[in-house]
Amino acid sequence: MTTPKIDVNEVLVSCQSVWKIFGDKASDAMQAVIEKGLSKKQILQDYSCVVGVSDVSLDVRRGEIFCIMGLSGSGKSTLIRLLNKLITPSSGKVLVKGRDLSALSATELRAVRARNIGMVFQSVALLPHRTVLENAAFGLEVQGVPKAERLKVAERALAKVGLTDWASRFPRELSGGMQQRVGLARAITADPEVILMDEPFSALDPLIRRQLQDEFRQLTKELGKSAVFITHDLEEAIRIGDRIAIMKDGVIIQVGTAEEIVLNPADDYVAEFVAGISRLHLVKAHSVMTPVSLYKATQPDVDLARLPSVVAEADIDEVIGLAVNAELDAVAVTADGQVVGVITLRDLLRGVQGAPNEFAAAAGVVAARASS
Repeated sequence: MTTPKIDVNEVLVSCQSVWKIFGDKASDAMQAVIEKGLSKKQILQDYSCVVGVSDVSLDVRRGEIFCIMGLSGSGKSTLIRLLNKLITPSSGKVLVKGRDLSALSATELRAVRARNIGMVFQSVALLPHRTVLENAAFGLEVQGVPKAERLKVAERALAKVGLTDWASRFPRELSGGMQQRVGLARAITADPEVILMDEPFSALDPLIRRQLQDEFRQLTKELGKSAVFITHDLEEAIRIGDRIAIMKDGVIIQVGTAEEIVLNPADDYVAEFVAGISRLHLVKAHSVMTPVSLYKATQPDVDLARLPSVVAEADIDEVIGLAVNAELDAVAVTADGQVVGVITLRDLLRGVQGAPNEFAAAAGVVAARASS
């Protein structure tokens, strides 16, 4: 299947200074935040209210998988429910394709949910007395799509998730992983532009979980969809996400690619989170290289043509593979056919530790994660 051409700069979902406060005095508490700048702890003490989401601003672009990661109680599941107005923000705006959800009528909101946003929960909530095919078609049934048409669309969706042979079975006959596939098929049957995923794979066995992670990423990219994926597992976020937002106490601490977060954690909390993550497939050559001009200044006699070479987007695991068999203790980094930097053994060791080369940005190499 050919990946659809998309405008990767188009913002589909935008949060603008979004707050969510729970409690009987939520309105008073929100006013106190605005006027006095009270902290989460003060809000709890003075108003017996809980701040679920605190001043969150973020954009989800077309075609990207945006992971929101945090521990239990961090506010990630509250935030995803704000994105389709399952709950209403206490302050701020959530825009879907430029439309403020809080300004929509009930009818307009239902239309946005039906056409623009699909959602898959950890608990798939399949209808037990309906077949897999009927479950996959349920969203279109709610929209009033004729039966023959909705079943045809649902059949195509089931084929995409590998469940064609199970269309006539019932949910009780399916494994947990297969039920999640039905939930995903139900979401994509309505052809939404954005799929919201709230820890859908967290209850599955590790092997099945990794399988579904890879399948979900591949399918999302093939269909040209955007996704917001909630998880408490950083390795899952890294495996799936184009960008990752790390939450704590309702606040977005840092947003970036996995490489950006690992190399430049925003604070000690993020640094602790990423401490045990292997850098081998995360850190790229362009982040740890010494720019070619600086390398030549210190090693003018080295013939760069004799060095093994990698492209700027190669990960350091690939660089290590070349370095161990190289005649010289260095690997050249190329971009657009030109040598832009050199990775020395010292650079390589720093990369394994997760420390970027502070001079690497001088080479002007801009890299983006592949879309597949």
